Amino acid sequence: MILPTLAQRLRAGNTVLSSWSCIPEALTVEAISRLGFEAITLDMQHGGHSDDSVIRSLGAVNRRICHPVVRIPVGRFDMASRALDFGAEAVIAPMINNVEDARAFARATKYPPLGQRSWGPVFAMPRADASDGQEWLEQQNHETISYAMIETREAYEAVDEILAVEGIDGVFVGPADFSIAWSSGRKLDPSLDDMMEAIELIATKAINAGKLAALYCPDPREVGKYHRMGYRFFALGSDFGYLARGAESFIATAHGSIR
Repeated sequence: MILPTLAQRLRAGNTVLSSWSCIPEALTVEAISRLGFEAITLDMQHGGHSDDSVIRSLGAVNRRICHPVVRIPVGRFDMASRALDFGAEAVIAPMINNVEDARAFARATKYPPLGQRSWGPVFAMPRADASDGQEWLEQQNHETISYAMIETREAYEAVDEILAVEGIDGVFVGPADFSIAWSSGRKLDPSLDDMMEAIELIATKAINAGKLAALYCPDPREVGKYHRMGYRFFALGSDFGYLARGAESFIATAHGSIR
């Protein structure tokens, strides 16, 4: 059975919940990708993932049950191409603050004539059970997702121009950095009330442009709020958080049984 790609699911309006991987170990990624999330995002910006861990970890993800995504480091557009060649279905680029950043990102993630991504899906094609290179070339510009992160005031002010760049498939809001920018460095609060109208407007602009809206959501109780705004791809917490909450629950249950 041919399963829908991440792009097909999101463009159909489906909600996708992604886990977030910071630990650069393929066995850990494999385990997390089997927990029930629809996607897993490997974080190279603040997480520990490197070129080496990404290529190995993407091979550990079963694409029939979990969509592989990579967040590259700031400005590493070469890694955007490599992540796709390694088998990622989507790439998230942080600190896309203006149209020049967006164009550079799009050039790296899309094949000509849309971009300048060079040919070399040595890992991506077999990992996707694909064998026809011509078919791959014709489909990939549409079937891979380029998410530009909106997390500064500069990016917010330029969001219309960023969304207008051909090859940018959607925007991804980082609410922690956005709260710092929105409060001029005074607050770190991913749930900051003052910025909610702006975060909703970003989603509205993306939808009106025919593009996708995604968001990092550290508190799963807030997914519904952002879903009503129009967001459909949610990255939830991180592997460190899953370990901490699981251990906390087990320890509390054990102590409770003694009492």
